[in-house]
Amino acid sequence: MEHLFNEYAKSLDTYIMVKLKEKTAKLTESLTKRNRAPIALSMGAPTANPPAMLIDKLKEFLTEANIHTYSVTRGEPYYRQAVAQRMKDRFGVVVDADTEVFSLLGSKDGLANLIRFLINPTTNVDEQEIIMIPDPGYASYGEMVKCSGGRSYPMPLTKENRYMPNLDEVYEKMIEEGYDVSKIKALIINYPNNPLGVSATREYVQSVIDFCKKHKILLISDAAYCDVYFDENDKPFSVLEFKGAKDIAVEMFTLSKPYAITGWRLGWVCGNAEVISRLAKAKSTIDNGIFKALQKACAYIMNSPEGDEYITQANAGFKRKQMIMLKGLRELGWEIPSEEVPNTTFYLWLPIPRKYDSAFKFCEDMLEKSGIVVVPGDAFGKYGKGYFRISYVCSDEKLQEVIDRMKADGFRY
Repeated sequence: MEHLFNEYAKSLDTYIMVKLKEKTAKLTESLTKRNRAPIALSMGAPTANPPAMLIDKLKEFLTEANIHTYSVTRGEPYYRQAVAQRMKDRFGVVVDADTEVFSLLGSKDGLANLIRFLINPTTNVDEQEIIMIPDPGYASYGEMVKCSGGRSYPMPLTKENRYMPNLDEVYEKMIEEGYDVSKIKALIINYPNNPLGVSATREYVQSVIDFCKKHKILLISDAAYCDVYFDENDKPFSVLEFKGAKDIAVEMFTLSKPYAITGWRLGWVCGNAEVISRLAKAKSTIDNGIFKALQKACAYIMNSPEGDEYITQANAGFKRKQMIMLKGLRELGWEIPSEEVPNTTFYLWLPIPRKYDSAFKFCEDMLEKSGIVVVPGDAFGKYGKGYFRISYVCSDEKLQEVIDRMKADGFRY
């Protein structure tokens, strides 16, 4: 029945994390017999328990009358109002809960659908509309664009440009390469960045906003990691804090990372009211919103002292885990200057060992020999070649075991 699917669907590859899970599952029995049961440092999914209060509130709301009926795609008023309050308290940003906030089944849902609604699909490459995406960047960006019948254009995030590409230079390069820049629909930024863990300066983000206004394209900010940080004096910020942002920007948020509820699938998008309205109309034909008990519990936690304290403690734990990995990796020969250590996210982005010329081969060997699951940098774009990503979300004990296994099995830089 393959012939029944459209060309966009047939062009897609399986998401890298799913591939890794499938391969790990096949090897689990044999690895376990060799005392190398798999340790996953692949997915960006916190493994700690969610806040106790969040669980308690969910249990409480499960017994309310009508809580199990349909919600609305836009999100229940109490959820959207809680989002508006969170944006004000966390970023100093004022958004209208009725016109500038929309609930999401996780930020991935918002990104995929907004891209699909923006692009007029065609299989004619010369006619395809364009979304500019960071490279290295979240592995799904390019596939989302491809599935929507458009094409993505990579913006290089490199050490040389301090992971903040000059957009005027990127734009000129597109023209030199023969792209029709009038077909650019949107530009995605992701700070703090997955997979690099880097952030951007305020001056740079203002320049991105100005660029998008100048060329009349939509700015989509993926702020999934805005609450995972290690310096209270240098918190990640919102693009909506900046002059002119609401004219051309929307920002995606998720509750998955800060509260360790990746499976709950809750998030929101806020910003330009016209974009939010169009997204709401289109999404109303796709789903009926988020389970109301989840919305109500999360509306409570996101503006509570208990929720803020949970984030503080979780971030302290991530910093401790980062230090475990840094110490061990340095002992294994990786040169990681202190000034290059990420101050956000729970990722480390590292060059593959010198004896390898393929990140895929290195990651394959790590899995098959040591049961350690890491992600090849190529999965995040062409500028990821020669690198791999570690997600240090498992227990401290397992992280130390990773280092011990690498030492025992000969994996050094």
